[in-house]
Amino acid sequence: MDHRQRSRRTMSTSFLRPRGRWQMAQKWHHVLFAHWPISAEALRVVIPSALEIDTFEGQAWLGITAFRLTGARPRGLPPLPGISSFPELNVRTYVRLGKRSGVWFLSLDASGLLAVAVARRLYHLPYFRARMKMHVRGGNIEYESHRRDGTAPPAEFRADYRPGGPVFRAQPGTLEHFLTERYCLFAAGDRQLFRADIAHRPWPLQRAEAKFDLNTMAEAHELALPDVAPHLLYGKRVDVKVWALQPCGRDA
Repeated sequence: MDHRQRSRRTMSTSFLRPRGRWQMAQKWHHVLFAHWPISAEALRVVIPSALEIDTFEGQAWLGITAFRLTGARPRGLPPLPGISSFPELNVRTYVRLGKRSGVWFLSLDASGLLAVAVARRLYHLPYFRARMKMHVRGGNIEYESHRRDGTAPPAEFRADYRPGGPVFRAQPGTLEHFLTERYCLFAAGDRQLFRADIAHRPWPLQRAEAKFDLNTMAEAHELALPDVAPHLLYGKRVDVKVWALQPCGRDA
């Protein structure tokens, strides 16, 4: 392996850094990964037919991720005060196209108005404006989101969560790796599927505890969460690079 190959394999032992230059940089803090098992048939109606629903041992999953995003900036520019840091709340699942597996976002709620507009335009992602609060008090995170966007159904989320247990790295072949170590996203726009590559170091994960006082995020997509305890993980921070969207070929 020459020095160029070594420099590209900088983010993860299971991920080869994409070629070319990244487009956006950001940091994700105090991330809650909450996942529920869900039927692939229920997801099929909200996923483009060209994408295969990715499953772990035959089971599909719906995730809600809550976190604070900071340091958002395009390549070559510094973060802009007042608009580069905000809470974000995602509803996501996992898909495949050809040889590539990645994330499909059903919705992304954010309190940063400019970020919502830029992400919609650059990445064809379903971002929506929301009134959001996130407070870190000791080891506990209090999180609240109320969607305030007339282009989408109402959706609300209120939860307290906290990490517990030692930090670990998810190993390939485990459910934790399947749910968190995702290095591309898919999006649809102008009758075309796109893919954007993502790079970050492996997540420093911990088991998590959470209390959900209000959660209609899945209901906004006419999806019903099962009456079971969710799979919960916490990640304190990762630094992320996002590449530009590229049209998908059949081999992705």
